Amino acid sequence: MLSLVTAAEQQYRHETLWRDRELALLASIRDRRASEAAARAAAAAPATARPQRAVWARPIGAHFSQADSCTTSCAVA
Repeated sequence: MLSLVTAAEQQYRHETLWRDRELALLASIRDRRASEAAARAAAAAPATARPQRAVWARPIGAHFSQADSCTTSCAVA
């Protein structure tokens, strides 16, 4: 009878260790996948950013001509 109890305790310890190892392995896989997904999302974020817009919008119907333009030195003075 004592040998049956000892064998059951050893089997329990063995299965508990295996279960703990498997849970640790699954947790590490989950963490690795999460970090890879976060890295992919961070790398993809600048690629999807909107292009830089002008400081102000040109009114509809307004046409730009070189004769009407003012140079930067004119604007500074």
